[in-house]
Amino acid sequence: MKTIGIIGGMSYESSIHYYERINRQVNQQVGGLNCAKLIIYNVNFEEIHELMLKNDWNKIGEILGIVAKKLEEAGADYIVIATNTIHKVADDIQKRINVPLIHISDCVAEKCKEANVSYLGLLGTKYSMCEDFLKDRLMSNGLKIITPNGAEEIEEINRIIFDELCKGVIKDSSKKYYVDIINKMVQDKGIQGIIFGCTEIEMLVKQSDLDIPIFDTTQSHIDCIVDYALENRK
Repeated sequence: MKTIGIIGGMSYESSIHYYERINRQVNQQVGGLNCAKLIIYNVNFEEIHELMLKNDWNKIGEILGIVAKKLEEAGADYIVIATNTIHKVADDIQKRINVPLIHISDCVAEKCKEANVSYLGLLGTKYSMCEDFLKDRLMSNGLKIITPNGAEEIEEINRIIFDELCKGVIKDSSKKYYVDIINKMVQDKGIQGIIFGCTEIEMLVKQSDLDIPIFDTTQSHIDCIVDYALENRK
């Protein structure tokens, strides 16, 4: 079994899902008392978020590159970032280490192609929706990706993530807002599925709330991580 190094804490709610599900899936597949070999470096998200607000992504890449190197030196065979938005600096992190970084976009793109769904909406933080670091990687995998158009919609989606979901707060009003946005994209744009490009959105909206398939980046990422850990893929 390979050892996975996780850059966590962004948010800690997301990291909890990664830790629990990776271990559970490894046990389900291998049995006995088996669990995953993991090394987690939990950063203080407040420090990272302050740099995000300053748009100082170079510093974020430098800090997390050092974290990734520490995980590698501690024995990690693979590195993963337990969040979507911070994949903005995935290439910077990869340059600082000698082991592979498992990219979340590649993992969810596999799930979309397996389901034969290629025209999708993307929800996430404003960084993920407005910038190209996730969209370009998804499109390089053969997908067509669109995001909500309205600036107010993007800001409210982003606010709910940081002010509520990252703190474990679940509100019915926020759930309705997300579902209405998705249904509007179905009606106006004809999307075939929706990608939850933020690891916390799955806490809010479930498959039973929608008539189109959800492609959850968190679960897709975890499935890949388990495959790598159990050496089902190289």
